[in-house]
Amino acid sequence: MSAVVFGVSLSPSLSLVQRVFSINHPSLAAKQQLLHTANKEEKSIATAAGKSRQERWSLAGATALVTGGSKGIGHAIVEELAGLGARVHTCSRNAAEMEESHRRWAEKGLTAITVSVCDVGVRGDRERLMAVVKDTLDDKLDILVNNAGMLIFKPATEYTAEEYAQVMATNLESCFHLCQLAHPLLAAGDGGGGSVVHISSIASVIGYPWEALYSTTKGGLNQLTRSLAAEWAHDRIRVNCVAPGVIKTDMVKDVPVTNLELKNYD
Repeated sequence: MSAVVFGVSLSPSLSLVQRVFSINHPSLAAKQQLLHTANKEEKSIATAAGKSRQERWSLAGATALVTGGSKGIGHAIVEELAGLGARVHTCSRNAAEMEESHRRWAEKGLTAITVSVCDVGVRGDRERLMAVVKDTLDDKLDILVNNAGMLIFKPATEYTAEEYAQVMATNLESCFHLCQLAHPLLAAGDGGGGSVVHISSIASVIGYPWEALYSTTKGGLNQLTRSLAAEWAHDRIRVNCVAPGVIKTDMVKDVPVTNLELKNYD
């Protein structure tokens, strides 16, 4: 699996390495010191990776909303945030799947997770979701993860107007609207703003056949990330985007493997 990251607030090591090669640094000694600091941070990150979840860091006291948490990437994100101590609310348009996930989390001792039913492609549902989040999380939101998405796999010439509208509303419009709705809560966080994470896709930067609409929405999500990162920096709200490679989830289970292999498009 590969991943591309867009936005601001990347790893400290990366930003330091970028600064090392800036023409603004006055001396070799300064560059060497920056590289030394970057190497120390990289070693620290590597050490942390070998520790348990509880030993790495804590999100105790933090609150999060993760869309599309009943399965796939969203399900894993919910578990990780809750395991680190955050209070998490998640949603799905499928009530049965959401309740089953909630039951399994409770069995694992992850009791700080609340759930609701929401089709993020519907504006009214998004507004009701944010009302539930405000009530459930006591008007506090530190983390917003826009994860929910959909893929209609077919030739570009065969998409209907209804399918176009549905994919755009689910994958792109919902992210923009939920950011709008969440902004007051994110900006009011302790010590400054919160964090927004958009889940994009490698398909946002690589062309795959039969994924024209999906790829277009994810490309738009990348640019939305850049724009909000620049605009909301003064509110101390960090906006980042993760673009994973192909991951075996229900979304791609019916897509032929040959259509997902990059070697076919070299």
